[in-house]
Amino acid sequence: MNEIQKSDLKITDLVNSHGSKLQILNYGATIFSFKMREKHDKLIDLVVGPANAEDYISEEYRTACKCFGATIGRFAGRIANGKFKIEDEEYELHEHEEGVHLHGGELGFQYRLWDVEKVSEGENPSVTLSYTSEHLEEGYPGRLQVKAKYTLTENDEIKISYSAKTDKTTIVNLTNHSYFNLNGSGSVSDHFMRVHASKVLELDDKNLPTGNLTKLKNSPKDYRENKLLGNRELDDVFVLDVMENEIQAQLFAPLSGIKMRLTSNQSVLVVYSPEKLPDTWLYHSELDSKYPAVALEAQNYPDAPNFRNFPSSLLKPGELYENNITFAFSVK
Repeated sequence: MNEIQKSDLKITDLVNSHGSKLQILNYGATIFSFKMREKHDKLIDLVVGPANAEDYISEEYRTACKCFGATIGRFAGRIANGKFKIEDEEYELHEHEEGVHLHGGELGFQYRLWDVEKVSEGENPSVTLSYTSEHLEEGYPGRLQVKAKYTLTENDEIKISYSAKTDKTTIVNLTNHSYFNLNGSGSVSDHFMRVHASKVLELDDKNLPTGNLTKLKNSPKDYRENKLLGNRELDDVFVLDVMENEIQAQLFAPLSGIKMRLTSNQSVLVVYSPEKLPDTWLYHSELDSKYPAVALEAQNYPDAPNFRNFPSSLLKPGELYENNITFAFSVK
């Protein structure tokens, strides 16, 4: 891969009629920034990430593997033992750590330069980006043609539409890895979260699925009712009880009055709230050193290719992969 230069980076601004502003970076088809007004009419950035675009192409960014706002692929999440089979043919993948393939490999979609295909202005502005992943890139079979469309609606919704086609049967699992802080700064420990899920995937000590589901009743991670995030590190795979066109999860920050609701056509939601984020670069705003952000990643089951009881992640020639995610924001 040719080394990406600062001059290759392009940010597309999408602005709606009341001044909310979504910025999309072509590196990683990334949500770079999203600004809207909170209850005191102050414009704040709800997306947590490096403040400068050039930080995304640094070696430190790749090493940190935090994927701020990026499109993850070909396969979001973990695949056990760095391998999978399709019709008895085995494919070997890069291992992030021993026995674990993570987020598409050493240079997954989040570390690729995407083409800006189309920008639509006016009401509900949008940008469409594309990337072609060649056969056996990162070990995956098939030439995969991917598109990511971001739309900012007049109702302060960020609509993400991922689609993909292949010329050879392969596996696909895309998601967006944005981190949110609905206060625009500080911590998310005062946020309330609700996730419509009664089960999570059981994970081993490498955060790989065992294949079993764990019921959340009486668990501290049962978020079916609004619950304070508090000072709790999360990295869990929630099996959603509701599907497309229903609210699957929501966040609310009393300080700013901002609420975010998530809908998607996906079967699980990975909730990732790290205790800390790297201090290697400046962020869009001043964050607390602990629990500064939370990511809600709508996707298929991690390690789905290696479990027959998980929803299939196979994509065949002639089929269309689609992942539609909406983050809807409002102020109370």
